[in-house]
Amino acid sequence: MGEKQWGSRIGFLLATAGAAIGLGNLWKFPYLMGENGGFTFLVVYLIFVLILGLPCMMLEMSLGRYTGRDPIQSYKMVNPKAKIVGIFGVLAPFIILSYYSVIGGWLIKYVVSYVTTFNAPADFGTFIASPTTVIWHFIFMAMVIYVCYKGIGGIEKASKIMLPALFVLLIIIIFRSVSLKGSMEGIKFIFAPKKGFSLASVNAALGQVFYSLSLCMGITITYGSYLSKKENIPKSCAVVAGMDTLLAILAGIAIFPAVFVFGLEPGQGPGLVFVTLPKVFGAMSGGSIFAIAFFILMFFAALTSAIALLEVVVSFAIDSWGWSRNKSVAVMGIAVAILGIPSALSSGLLADVTILNYSVFDFIGMIADNILLPIGGILMCYFIGWKFDITKLTDEMEQGCPSFKIKKFWIASIKYIAPILLIIVTLSGFIGVYNSITGA
Repeated sequence: MGEKQWGSRIGFLLATAGAAIGLGNLWKFPYLMGENGGFTFLVVYLIFVLILGLPCMMLEMSLGRYTGRDPIQSYKMVNPKAKIVGIFGVLAPFIILSYYSVIGGWLIKYVVSYVTTFNAPADFGTFIASPTTVIWHFIFMAMVIYVCYKGIGGIEKASKIMLPALFVLLIIIIFRSVSLKGSMEGIKFIFAPKKGFSLASVNAALGQVFYSLSLCMGITITYGSYLSKKENIPKSCAVVAGMDTLLAILAGIAIFPAVFVFGLEPGQGPGLVFVTLPKVFGAMSGGSIFAIAFFILMFFAALTSAIALLEVVVSFAIDSWGWSRNKSVAVMGIAVAILGIPSALSSGLLADVTILNYSVFDFIGMIADNILLPIGGILMCYFIGWKFDITKLTDEMEQGCPSFKIKKFWIASIKYIAPILLIIVTLSGFIGVYNSITGA
């Protein structure tokens, strides 16, 4: 594979972990913990990581290394009819990146604003309604394109810098946040066991595992295709999942104590990052410095995930269409940037445009999150578990892990456990779509 191979194990692990660690981890996971049983939610989440997250991640990584190709070609080699799974796995990151980069642009704007004025943009609502959001979206995509243009080595170098920096910045913010008087309320919100744990909480944990580990996005297959035969796949997947979960928990410790100290609402989603936290930083001694650190941290998390998303599409163009890397990066990067324009304008010029009661931004996200990813996951388990000689993938994993002791459990998970759980995720997503359309 030559140039299509990771230069080092640490580079591969950091790149893969960076792909999984995204914006959703940093605000959504700790909030879900707080709202759905605290420590109990964490325990259930970790169980789902073991029985769904890790098996699916191991499947995708071993398939990528076994074939050495992009998601579409990989599934085509498994079964010609399985090509549809690969198509879903390439379309999803293409679509996700188009709106994800819009949020990345917002983060750049906030970093620039704090660095130049020591304050957040005057008003978040006014800012995202402005056509200038398109410019920030383009700037973010230009950065993503530049890293991918440098190839696998470029992705490794960027990940080796950004992911450790992300952890360092997070630790700095944690120290400041927990030093605030009354910060323990935020810690209790996240970790204290609560009576509110229910079936809905279980479903929330299940869905978070699926999305948090970037399953069925083609990323793990693509990164796995660049992997040495000596690499221990089960161990690598465990390390990535562990880093992903650890960072999400640390993010909660960094964010929520400060939110509670200042008496603000924790459940605002993206609003927490762009509206609530700037208020926290504004009321905090030395808040501007910590605001700069926080938004750089968020930017790094967004960029590492965005790089992985574009790399999936680039890998497809190289393997399936025979394009050069330069052409693939340029064409696909520009195509994503163009597709993202309506999402960038969905709070401004296109604010009155709705599709099935969704804004343009939310509709694009719904297509990927509720249709392409979960259905792709079900089909993945069907074709690999039932229409393919799955022992070929266990043999692949045993090349770097001779003592693959959980082989029988892994096969059972792919054939029975994971499909059932993925069907639940899919049905839950469809119910959410139905409720949105009907206003229920």
